[in-house]
Amino acid sequence: MHVLLKTTDPTVVSAATAYLKGEGIEAFVFDVHMSVLEGSIGIFPRRVMVHEDDAIKARELMRQLDIETFEET
Repeated sequence: MHVLLKTTDPTVVSAATAYLKGEGIEAFVFDVHMSVLEGSIGIFPRRVMVHEDDAIKARELMRQLDIETFEET
């Protein structure tokens, strides 16, 4: 699995996963239930994950949509 993006904005997560699905790329959202631990204040980012084989295509799609992707260092 590859981390495509990290964000605290649920609308970005929703948009990104919808566009990915439209392109036939399966996406998984991790850390959704962290809000229970944080008291629903949105400080922990959610991660959108894609299969390694889809990572390049998914990054290009996010670039076209001006959605910032996560770059591992």
